[in-house]
Amino acid sequence: MTDNEADDSIKNTSQLGPPDPTTAAGNGSKGENVGIEPSSNDKSATGASASVSAVTSQLLRMLAAAEARRSAYLHSAEEASAARDGEVREAPRTERQQIEVPQPPHEFKDRLTKTGHRSLSCSLSRSSTDNLSSESTDEEISPQNKEQKNSKGSNDFCIRSIRQAAFGRREIEMAEQEMPALVMLRKATQGEKPLAGAKIVGCTHITAHTAVLIETLSLLGAQCRWTACNIYSIQNEVAAALAEGGVPVFAWKGESEEDYFWCIDKCVNAEGWEPNLILDDGGDLTHWIYRKYPQLFENIKGIVEESVSGVHRLYQLYKAGKLCSPAINVNESVIKQKFDNFYCCKESVLDGLKRTTDVTLSGKQVVVCGYGEVGKGCCAALKGLGAIVYVTEIDPICALQACMEGLQLARLNDVIKMVDIVITCTGDKNVVTRELLESMKSGCIVCNMGHSNTEIDVASLLTPDLTWRRIRKRVDHIVWPDGKQIVLLAKGRLLNLSCSTVPVYVLCITATTQALALIELFNAPEGRYKQDIYMFPKKMDEYVAVLHLQSYDAHLTELTDEQAKYMGVNKSGPFKPSYYRY
Repeated sequence: MTDNEADDSIKNTSQLGPPDPTTAAGNGSKGENVGIEPSSNDKSATGASASVSAVTSQLLRMLAAAEARRSAYLHSAEEASAARDGEVREAPRTERQQIEVPQPPHEFKDRLTKTGHRSLSCSLSRSSTDNLSSESTDEEISPQNKEQKNSKGSNDFCIRSIRQAAFGRREIEMAEQEMPALVMLRKATQGEKPLAGAKIVGCTHITAHTAVLIETLSLLGAQCRWTACNIYSIQNEVAAALAEGGVPVFAWKGESEEDYFWCIDKCVNAEGWEPNLILDDGGDLTHWIYRKYPQLFENIKGIVEESVSGVHRLYQLYKAGKLCSPAINVNESVIKQKFDNFYCCKESVLDGLKRTTDVTLSGKQVVVCGYGEVGKGCCAALKGLGAIVYVTEIDPICALQACMEGLQLARLNDVIKMVDIVITCTGDKNVVTRELLESMKSGCIVCNMGHSNTEIDVASLLTPDLTWRRIRKRVDHIVWPDGKQIVLLAKGRLLNLSCSTVPVYVLCITATTQALALIELFNAPEGRYKQDIYMFPKKMDEYVAVLHLQSYDAHLTELTDEQAKYMGVNKSGPFKPSYYRY
C-alpha cells in the first residue's frame, strides 16, 4: 500500500485500533470461525487492518520520540535553573571588594544631593525638563521663606520656584501664537510708548495669556507689579518666567487666604514705587488699597475692572461716595460679553467637568443657574453633548431666551433632588445653600462658573457632622452621616480657570480691551474722566474686533458716502449707537 492509500485508510477509519474480531470473522459463530482459514475477501480486509496497524504504530513511535525530546529539554532547563539558583545562593560568599559599582555621573549625583533621596524610578521617569517641575522640597517650603534671585540678581518677587522660568517662557511663547491682536498692538504702538511713565499694579489670573498682556504693557512703556486674583488658576512656571523677565510678581498656586492678601500687600506696598493705574479682576486689589493705603488714590489716574463682582463692588463704592478715581467697566463691553463670556465658557465648562470627574454628560440632568452670556455658553455646550438642561433665572427676558432655545425653565428647589450636576453662573451670593445641598441626591456634582466664589455656600459645609475626602486635586467628596456624598469642584471657585484650560484666542479679546482701556485712562486729558464708572467706548470695541479679524481671511464691506449719510454714521465707525444691543 502506498502512503496516500494509507492516509485515505486513516481518514475513512473511525478508530486507529485493530478491528473487532467478530467483524473480521464474518457472520459465523465466534467459536467456530476463530481457527478457520480466511477467504480471499477476508484476506483483503486483513491486509487493510494490518496497514492501519502499521500507520498507528508509526504515529505512536513519533509521539514517543517527541515526548522523549520534550523530557530531555525540560530536564536540561531544570539543571540550568538549578545552576543559576546555586550561583545566587553562593553570591554572598564572594568578596565585596571585588564588586565594582558604577558611579553615577557627577551632575546626577549633585542633583540627588540638592533634591534629597527620591526614588530612582521617579527621577528616571522625568524628562530633561525635570528641573522645570516643582520639586518636592519646593512644595514643602513656603515661598515667603525662600531666598530667590533671577539671573539679573533681583529678588523683588515671591513665587514657587524661579527654576521653572524656562518652561514658563515656552508657555508664554505658545500663547502669543493665539493672541495676534496683542502682538499687532505692540507693533502699532511700540514706537510711541503710549504707557511711558505708567505704573500699573495688577491683580488678575496669572496664566500664559495674562503674561502676554503684562509683557505687552511693559513693551509699551509701563512699569508693572502683579499678583493673582485666584489661588487655583496660577501657573507657577508662568510666574517664574515673568519674574525672570523683571516683572515683580507675587503669587504661587495653592496660596492660603493669608498668603493671598500678603501677596496683594507686597505688590502694592513697594518702597519708592507708587501705582498710578489699577488693573483689577474681582475688586480685591482696589478695596485693599482703599482700606490700607487710601493716600495712593491721589496719584491713581484710573481703574480698569473686568469682572461682574468687581464692577458690582465699584458701584457700591460709587453709591457710598467713596469711589476715589475714574473706572472703566470692561466687563460690560460688547466685545467681552459676546465673545469672552460666551465662547470661553462654552469651550471650557466641558473641559473642567471631564478633567475633574470623567463624567459622561449625555443623558445627564444638569441645572444651570443663570442664563446670562456665561450661562448661555454653558447650556449650549451641555446641550450639544446630549445633556438634559434646566435653567433657573430671575430676569424674564433671559428666561424667555432660555425657553426659546428649548431649555426647561425651573426653580432650583423643584429640580434639586433629581439633577446630576449643578452649575452656578450668576455672580450672586448663596445661590446654592446648605438646605439645597442637603436635598441633593448622592453623587451630585456641584461647581461654579460665575466669577465670585460666594455662589455656593461652602462655609456651611465645614461642620463636624460632615466628612471631607480629597479625591484628586480640586475634587472633594462631602460625605453625610447617612453615607450620601456630593462632589464639590474647586471648593466653589471658578471651575474653568481652576480645573481646566481656557481658549487663549478668546481671552485675547478681553486682554486687548484691558490694554486699550489703560492707554485711554493714562493719556486722557485732565478732567475728561470724573470719579465715576464709564463704559468701554464703542469705537474701541470695534477696533478690538478689527484687530482680531485680521487673523481670518475676512473682508469688511465699506459704506459709500451716500450710504453713510443715509444711516447717519461715520464711514469709519462707530456703526451702532451706544444703546444698541447686539
